[in-house]
Amino acid sequence: MAKYLLLKHYRGAPAPVNDVPMEQWTPEEISAHVQYMEDFGARLEATGEFVDMQALSPDGMFVRYDGEGRPPVTDGPFAETKDLIAGWYVIDVETRERAIELAGELSAAPGAGGRPIHEWLEVRPFFAAPPTITE
Repeated sequence: MAKYLLLKHYRGAPAPVNDVPMEQWTPEEISAHVQYMEDFGARLEATGEFVDMQALSPDGMFVRYDGEGRPPVTDGPFAETKDLIAGWYVIDVETRERAIELAGELSAAPGAGGRPIHEWLEVRPFFAAPPTITE
C-alpha cells in the first residue's frame, strides 16, 4: 500500500471545465457538492483506502522561530497556498493507477448547474523512506 495526497485547489491548477467560482453557486449546488465529497469519503472508508480528509479555511498565517520571545506572525506574503489549497484527501492504495482512478472520480464532483466540475487534482505520493540495509 502507498499513501497519496489528493490536493483540491481554489485556483492555480488549470481551469476546470465547469469553471464557476463556488461563491457564485446556489446553496443547493454547494450542498450537492459537499454531499458528493462525503459520499466519496464513505466509499473510501468502505474499501479501506481512506486515511484523512480536510477542507481548509482561506484564513492562515506564517510563523517562524525568531530566537527568544514571541515568534513573529504575519498574514503574508504567502507562498500562494492560502489562496490555492482548498483541502485534501489522504488515501492508502495498492497502486499509482488506483490513486489516479480515485482522483478522476473526485474530479467529477458537481458544481454550478449540478454538472461535474472536472477540476484538476494534484496527486502526490507520500515520500517513502528507503529500505533499511541489514548485513
